[in-house]
Amino acid sequence: MEVILKDDVKGLGYKNDTVTVKPGYGRNYLIPQGLAVIASTSNKKVVAENIRQAAHKAEKIQGDAQELANNIGDLTLEIPAKVGETGKIFGSVTTLQISEALKARGFDVDRKRISFDQDVKSAGEYTATLNLHKEVKHQIKFNVVAE
Repeated sequence: MEVILKDDVKGLGYKNDTVTVKPGYGRNYLIPQGLAVIASTSNKKVVAENIRQAAHKAEKIQGDAQELANNIGDLTLEIPAKVGETGKIFGSVTTLQISEALKARGFDVDRKRISFDQDVKSAGEYTATLNLHKEVKHQIKFNVVAE
């Protein structure tokens, strides 16, 4: 079943992408949640027109995302956490903590746009990926330190 995404769906695609999904996933989740529409001929024409009209605006959004990535640069964040005797932390570091640390430095990044390469369950240095735009992804390093 082909659907056109109305919003970014993690692991599937970005807004206005035409993707093929299993019929149950499309009918029972994507369409009722308002995340997609069926890729009919008329819907494809509407999306093509919307993309054409929004091309200039999309370039500006991509430019802003690239500028934010350049401003963040090689920033390394310090994330305090309660650490046990063996170096393991109680709980884990979440995207919300990374987002708040970035906000404290003056960068506003939504926590939903942050992902980790691995689970953060002990003190040390890690890398997070900031998905600022469809074509702009930025790696940021952070250290988990004892409180």
